[in-house]
Amino acid sequence: MKVLLVAVNAKYIHSNLAVYSLKEYAEKYGKNQHEIKIKEYTINQYTEEIVSDIYEEQADIIGFSCYIWNIQQVMEVINDLKSVCPKKDIWVGGPEVSYNAVQVLSDNANIDYVMCGEGEEIFKQFLDNYHDGNLENKDINGLVYREDGQIKANPMMKPVELSRIPFVYKDMKDFENKIIYYETSRGCPFSCSYCLSSIDKRIRFRDLDLVKEELQFFIDNKTAQVKFVDRTFNCNPKHSMEIWKYIKENDNGITNFHFEIAADLMTEEELELISDMRPGLIQLEIGVQSTNEKTLQAIHRKTDIGEIENITRRIWQNKNIHQHLDLIVGLPYEDYSSFRTSFNTVYAMKPDQLQLGFLKVLYGARISEETKAYGIVFSNRPPYEVLKTKWLTFDEVLKLKEIETVVEIYYNSLQFSETIRELEEFFKSPFDMYERLGRYYKKCSIGGVKHSRVNRYVLLLDFIMEELNLTEEESLAWRELLTLDFYLRENAKTRPVFAKKLEEYKENIHKIYTHPKLKQQLESYVNYTAKQIEHMTHIEILKGRYILFDYQNRNALTKAANTMDVTTYLQL
Repeated sequence: MKVLLVAVNAKYIHSNLAVYSLKEYAEKYGKNQHEIKIKEYTINQYTEEIVSDIYEEQADIIGFSCYIWNIQQVMEVINDLKSVCPKKDIWVGGPEVSYNAVQVLSDNANIDYVMCGEGEEIFKQFLDNYHDGNLENKDINGLVYREDGQIKANPMMKPVELSRIPFVYKDMKDFENKIIYYETSRGCPFSCSYCLSSIDKRIRFRDLDLVKEELQFFIDNKTAQVKFVDRTFNCNPKHSMEIWKYIKENDNGITNFHFEIAADLMTEEELELISDMRPGLIQLEIGVQSTNEKTLQAIHRKTDIGEIENITRRIWQNKNIHQHLDLIVGLPYEDYSSFRTSFNTVYAMKPDQLQLGFLKVLYGARISEETKAYGIVFSNRPPYEVLKTKWLTFDEVLKLKEIETVVEIYYNSLQFSETIRELEEFFKSPFDMYERLGRYYKKCSIGGVKHSRVNRYVLLLDFIMEELNLTEEESLAWRELLTLDFYLRENAKTRPVFAKKLEEYKENIHKIYTHPKLKQQLESYVNYTAKQIEHMTHIEILKGRYILFDYQNRNALTKAANTMDVTTYLQL
């Protein structure tokens, strides 16, 4: 029997750990040897393309992994598949269908089964009992199904011992150019009302000896990035310390490991351990969500904001770890003014990325039962995003969407860092700056206009000139800052319109590149000619100095080119 597991990912670079885990577990522990195949697609592909590709597989059973970002397209695919092959059994699983499974079957006649919660053991037992196109024994925990015109829901399946789940990665060529997801624990100690992870409080850990073997596999294969999906990686210091020690001691100089942590749980021992790690070895995602104490109480989130400020500052001072901090718009008791305070507080922590998320009211999450009490109005379409609350109007939500857009472009991209850092000084607060910039960017994007990378620099310059009421002469310093930002990221051969003309400096630039001592300073270029070095690097004149941009050597965290003042080569 042929079984097809289908994942529809948000982007091509993503992979779906769940379907690989189901396959490996069933193949290792299943009684029957079925042919199990995985097909991964993206939400950017046409439904017709996905349907035709799945149809050509001629599988006997087809299972879909369901999330808020793919559920609509998955349902379209299922409906079309059932139209052309009505006798094939189709099942769905995943967080988007696990907590409203009866409703899913009631609303979708083309779905035959729902697997709720952790799927490995359910899927294995399902295949053990599936013969000749029939599920002979439906008494499988975690399964919801139809029988005699009725929908029946079995009790939830007992969680699997995490160390029993086989390691899914064998040949990394199958995951080339994709983010690798990996887990060493399931469950979460916290009770955040907006999060599905808070439902499972039974935290289980994978055996550390097994984890070290698997980490070594990634290290040996020089995997670019491994993203841990553990919900609160450092909830057990012994577990986190062992893993961080191992990757530090076995660092291959290439692989980056991403962890989601609770900053206020960091121990002194952990801080000491990570303080001198190779820049870029690990990166940390820290969910702050809000700094409003009443909000934090309402969502049952135990967070010490002062301690988070202290820990993130200490990590930032070492300049070796990328920190990604999150805020959520639309939480109880968080009005526009309160969110401004949360934003400014977190911004002052100097995160490498600051993500503004908007509350999503998920099936199964505690907050889905509290929407009336908090006046939370949300879209009935996935991803069920907040529209307004008792404290936040829809107009204000739209304003925060504008701010989210420009924070993503002008802060999180790290392409405008020098200019933005200077510009902040002219506004009452960072929030006020992004609020004004968001309004301006929207005005310049009427009709769905998409701005190119270069255009975004020009737009920022126009905003600065208008906001600060500058003359052309007064704008020269800002043009230089934008030029600096521009060339820090890219050795562009087409010069941006805001940059000064270089014709009068060409002779001096040539003199620098042909100076015999320059190559001694540029150790990465010893085997190249002066002409080749000139092509591979860039020299810009900033504040009267000649600055060389070295693109072979970049900052491990920001990816900005290293720079050096080479003005002295004109005087030697």
